[in-house]
Amino acid sequence: MANLSPPGGARDGARGAIYALLFGLFLGLAIWKFGNPVILDQKIIPPASFAEVLADAWPTHWINWLLPPFVLAGGWLALSNRSRWPGTRWRWLLPLLWFGWQLLSATHSVDAFLTTTALWQFGGCVACYFIGVLVLGRERVLPWLLIGVLAAFTFCLVRAVDQRLFEFPESRRMLVEGEHTGWTNFPPEMLLEMKRNGMVITTNGTDVANPAILARITKNRVMGTFVYPNALAGAILLLLPVSLALAFNSTRPLKPPIRGAVIAMTCLLGGLGLFWSGSKAGWLIGMALAGIWLFRLNWSTRFKWAMLTTVLLVGFAVFAVRFHNYFTTGATSVGARFDYWRAAVQTTRDSPLFGTGPGTFQRPYAHIKSPDTEMARLTHNDYLEQFSDSGIPGGICYAAWIGLALLTAGQRAWRSGDYLQFSLFLGLLGWFAQGLVEFSLYVPALAWTAFTLLGCLLRMSANQFDKGPATG
Repeated sequence: MANLSPPGGARDGARGAIYALLFGLFLGLAIWKFGNPVILDQKIIPPASFAEVLADAWPTHWINWLLPPFVLAGGWLALSNRSRWPGTRWRWLLPLLWFGWQLLSATHSVDAFLTTTALWQFGGCVACYFIGVLVLGRERVLPWLLIGVLAAFTFCLVRAVDQRLFEFPESRRMLVEGEHTGWTNFPPEMLLEMKRNGMVITTNGTDVANPAILARITKNRVMGTFVYPNALAGAILLLLPVSLALAFNSTRPLKPPIRGAVIAMTCLLGGLGLFWSGSKAGWLIGMALAGIWLFRLNWSTRFKWAMLTTVLLVGFAVFAVRFHNYFTTGATSVGARFDYWRAAVQTTRDSPLFGTGPGTFQRPYAHIKSPDTEMARLTHNDYLEQFSDSGIPGGICYAAWIGLALLTAGQRAWRSGDYLQFSLFLGLLGWFAQGLVEFSLYVPALAWTAFTLLGCLLRMSANQFDKGPATG
């Protein structure tokens, strides 16, 4: 009897595609529901109804129970496919050294709860990185991963536009109206829901609009499905380049009007999301990424410089107009960041070997902060926080891992001529650059997606390098 079972390669490819699709949906769920820093998990109220399950963010510790099955399944796939680690040993040795030092640093932590929370997050980063390298970094598998990730990203951008045009103006109107009428025009169930969401608080027996919520929506800084506007900017830096690359290259078979609509919508959603997020660093990094992309095109050098000059002039003009009020009022967040960084350096100097424990920056900062600076729970610099929280060895391992990975992948992506590789590299470069002024490493939706794509890119670039540079 003839053997009707599929060939081993086809069967392995189908398994990989299914796994990639499911893992992409998992990361998409993270983008949808787990956009809060893990050490602020206690601030997220678990949803109490089906409507809240759909509309609200979920406690970040929930995702810790969703990742292990994927890790086990990914390990099984890697073993069954006999996946070999591509390239030199540092690509797997550095992340293991970094995480191992986090475990050592945890034994000297000043807050066991915060450290345990951070270790779960860091363990997820390393696991996603290895899954990307060993399972998902094959060219036939990666598109299946991107389905769930980019679908969630699109939903996030649509939500951001809705916030700017409809949700925030309506919420502001309701809060102002409630303040003027004493909430008498609101049905009891609606007022109860507004209290549960923190929009209305009770002070001295009187219901009032939450000043923090009112100030936030008055600023009109959108955040999409994330908790902070700057986190949305990080998602755009990470995923917009690959979205644009696919919009330009994968739509070639479509009719010109349809293709033009897809490209225009991608540019519009990404551009408006970044602009309305109000992220100053995000806008500047986006300009830098656009300049790098221009010099990758097959244009004359003179035309490239002309286009770069145009991009910079327009970009800085928009920046000046968009953030004029911010700088005229003193740029308070810039000054605050300098105080966070000063405190991180001081903490590193005081505890150079093990730091104060992963995720614990807020504990020493509460004692050494400037009196006029707002309290912060994170350093707003992922690299400095590694030095502060886990000591000089932990900071060096993390910086070396990221720096070498980006350098290697970037060189190979530039030479390969592969648009998908180069767009992934641009997004990762932008996201890790934003880590110099933000805390995205502590947001599961961002960090786990970024490290998965970093692993994929390293695997793809190694495979392409082994084949030799692409032509055409």
